[in-house]
Amino acid sequence: MKIMNCPLNGPRNISEFVCGGEVTVEPDPNRCSNEEWADYVFLHDNDAGVVCEWWCHAPTAFWFIAERNTLTDEILRTFASSELFSERQDYSRPEQEAGQ
Repeated sequence: MKIMNCPLNGPRNISEFVCGGEVTVEPDPNRCSNEEWADYVFLHDNDAGVVCEWWCHAPTAFWFIAERNTLTDEILRTFASSELFSERQDYSRPEQEAGQ
């Protein structure tokens, strides 16, 4: 049985987790071009080696980050997303110009 250490819930069976993909910088969907948004949504680096990925502990809906070696599928460490991200992103829509 493969075990993953959840930063919130401790060691759990890997079947309780869902991978959310690579940790990347999300462009602002209200200000980027369609091409930039499509690249973000559909194109991934798929690097061989150590990558940072989003993971979710499904029973508690807790999202965190794991460093995983894609060559060996070894989970090197897990940590709260606050270690990489110190503030929330604001994606509020730009104000509509008067008369439009």
